[in-house]
Amino acid sequence: MPTLPSEPSPILILRRIWPWMAAILSGVALTACFPPWNQGWLVWFALTPLMAAIFARSPMERGAGWRVTALGFVSGMIFFTCTFFWLSTTLAALYENRWLLAIAPLVALVFSFYWAGWSWFVGTILVRRDPDRRFATSVGNLLTAILGSGAWVTHEWVRERLFGGFGWNNLGIALHVNLPMIQIAEFTGVPGVSFLVVFVNLMAVILVRRMSGEIGANFLKHFRWEFSLTVGVIAVVFGFGVRSLLRPEMGETVPLQVAVVQPNIPQTEKFNPEMVEKVAAQLTRLTGLAGLGHPKPQLVLWPESSTPRSIFADEESYRFVIDQARLSSGALLLGTTEFDPATDADYNIAVLINGERAPLQTYRKIHLVPFGEYLPLRPIFSGFVGQLVPSDFTPGTECNVLRLSDPKVRIGSLLCFEDTLGDLTRRFVVNGADVLVNLANDGWFGQSPAAEQHLANAVFRAVENRRPLVRCGNTGVSGSVDIKGRVERWLPPFRDGFASREVRVPLQGRQTFYTGHGDWFSHGCIFLTLTWLIRGLVSRFRLGRKMGSVE
Repeated sequence: MPTLPSEPSPILILRRIWPWMAAILSGVALTACFPPWNQGWLVWFALTPLMAAIFARSPMERGAGWRVTALGFVSGMIFFTCTFFWLSTTLAALYENRWLLAIAPLVALVFSFYWAGWSWFVGTILVRRDPDRRFATSVGNLLTAILGSGAWVTHEWVRERLFGGFGWNNLGIALHVNLPMIQIAEFTGVPGVSFLVVFVNLMAVILVRRMSGEIGANFLKHFRWEFSLTVGVIAVVFGFGVRSLLRPEMGETVPLQVAVVQPNIPQTEKFNPEMVEKVAAQLTRLTGLAGLGHPKPQLVLWPESSTPRSIFADEESYRFVIDQARLSSGALLLGTTEFDPATDADYNIAVLINGERAPLQTYRKIHLVPFGEYLPLRPIFSGFVGQLVPSDFTPGTECNVLRLSDPKVRIGSLLCFEDTLGDLTRRFVVNGADVLVNLANDGWFGQSPAAEQHLANAVFRAVENRRPLVRCGNTGVSGSVDIKGRVERWLPPFRDGFASREVRVPLQGRQTFYTGHGDWFSHGCIFLTLTWLIRGLVSRFRLGRKMGSVE
């Protein structure tokens, strides 16, 4: 007769559900690392519950691959649904459509597959099949941590680009206020910070598993140098960061007096033709007040899509903007739209007006917002959300640098969420930009954490390229980020106003390693991940054939 299990049923239940509880815990802990909660310190061990659950499964168990994949998927669903909940609440309220409450879960559903793929890779490709050798050697443990961290960087790189890309809230962004630990971004970009975070989480679980398996008379005789190496890496990164923060800024700088105008126009009025006069009056008042300051602003910023109509829509709209530029005493940089009759294409653009007689300088936005400025796979999705995105903008192709005449400063103008994209931003600096300017309309997202998440991502653009970044938003956050990642908020969000500050702009500033080489670190991680993936799949195939022949 079969024997009944000797363990009490509550213990059996606990053994079955604890991996799922661990996956949920990781999702919740990682959510707390980002705005509005900003508990970035949690990121150093927030992934450890999920990793412990993954490592608890042997690759030889029946269905182990599906289980570890599902664990990663659950963590991802929790994280993305909670951090992007504003996509549902704000858009549903804006368009008065309850069906839009499903947007955040749908986005999470897609993005969670990235986490699921990473969990499968770690749990089935990296974990050794022999339980006695699984965490027994320092070299093996170090290799597991490096490959697992590289796989994480790989999936973040893909998420930033696939289907239009949405790279908000990569893991390294959680450290946006931990200035010493993010200074390595000038070499690796955000991927290097994400790699370090995942490496520490992986090594923490691996070391606990190794030490628990070595408890005994010879416990103190084992030298676990992977622990020393991990501590050493953290110390080196922290030391470099402190040195970078204490080091005086290098090179010649020029003072640039910048005034930002934050009109705080509700999104329901932003593109309403009936609100043209109200919006114009608001911009006129704030720009006029900014021009009265001393010293006079040399550059006045208006946000993305500043006016309900394009400034090129008619003569009245054009003359209004030109007159405002003339009255402001300095150059005017603003966001608007442009229709090109030659190609029958609409563009989201930034326009720099240096004076009434100077030719206009423009930059056409390259990276468009999916489901906002264009509809991916329109033939498929038009029946569901086509009414929300009735037509598509056309992406630009050139990272045009805009040139001020006084002082002679070159501007890299980033529109909307382009300042969350490291590789795109660095291309402006390669083309000669001395200062980065972001014109945004975060009014889409109402009084939600979206604007703060946007700012957290933007911090890294200044550090990666060692160029100051000035932000002007319709509803905020308007302010600046210096070359070391320090944020200065010029205006409270969700209030109309203006502010004028001096920004020190480096002239002929050096290009950082990241600026010159781009996503080299990500590319290296992709190569390692693909190489090990192919090796693992071939090994599994051979093992399957061998076991089949034995049977």
